[in-house]
Amino acid sequence: MAQGKLLILSAPSGSGKSTLINYLLTQHLNLHFSISATSRPPRGTEQDGVEYFFLTPEEFRRRVEAGEFLEYEEVYTDRYYGTLKSQVERQLAEGQHIIFDVDVVGGCNIKEFYGDRALSLFIQPPSIEALRRRLEGRGTDTPEVIESRIQKAAYELSFAPRFDRVIVNDDLEKAKAEILSAVRDFLQQ
Repeated sequence: MAQGKLLILSAPSGSGKSTLINYLLTQHLNLHFSISATSRPPRGTEQDGVEYFFLTPEEFRRRVEAGEFLEYEEVYTDRYYGTLKSQVERQLAEGQHIIFDVDVVGGCNIKEFYGDRALSLFIQPPSIEALRRRLEGRGTDTPEVIESRIQKAAYELSFAPRFDRVIVNDDLEKAKAEILSAVRDFLQQ
């Protein structure tokens, strides 16, 4: 069985990354999310090994120190999220193509680890002003949260040159066509 490949998508909040990922998932490309690990407790009907691998903060830190993560982040004190190398390797060995929805630092780390087996795509808003309008248009965030996201976006945009491809999402249909073409080309290599 052929080994799977990796697709890494990163973007500032409000760039349309989730919309583009959901579009790719409908295109019959054998794409699967990697199952992340977290130190938070399960919510509702979540099951270990299905939605997440649930670890204690101590176990998470031990595995970080052992080098078992491709990328991880401590979002709040003792609240970790990350990608286990062993899970990714298992899915790749099964021939699955794995799609990652990660922050820019995590995306760069995964690309560095897997090199040519990974395609890293940065989804970029047409401008910071357009991003501000999108975030305000959602109507879900306070002005303070929007300002914080705009400042973070400016930082994240500085990472764009480190990605294999930058897709500017100023026209959704054009961005869909561009990302589908890039992904199909990569998977057929």
